[in-house]
Amino acid sequence: MPILYLLDTNIVSYFVRGGYPQIAKRLGHTPFDELAVSAVTEAELRFWIIRRPPLARIRVGVEDFLMRVRCLPWDSGAAQSCARTREILKRQGRALSSEDLMIAARALSLGLTLVTHDSAFSFVDGLKTEDWTVALG
Repeated sequence: MPILYLLDTNIVSYFVRGGYPQIAKRLGHTPFDELAVSAVTEAELRFWIIRRPPLARIRVGVEDFLMRVRCLPWDSGAAQSCARTREILKRQGRALSSEDLMIAARALSLGLTLVTHDSAFSFVDGLKTEDWTVALG
């Protein structure tokens, strides 16, 4: 199955913490083969848990999640998409954090839908997003 969704860091962290039951429901109905995180999201998640005790529920949850979902490396396609997106946002007078810019670029370079709760991504031209914190109607 092809990857369809790139999960943003906030979606994974909400899932691991147990917030937003809608996320767990969507993840339960979506084959893990269709999901991925970027290497940037993996880094952000690992930074989040680095100071937690080794047996902390959050740490175990993050490690378990990362073992089940594919992590997409940063590559030349992502770098090219990042440069283009950064230039467009700069001309528009908008900015994203470096991490968010890299996550958006990874999704754009592969034509994936970014699953996020962060409205800042709405300024990225051509980026498809979904917010899985919202219950389906």
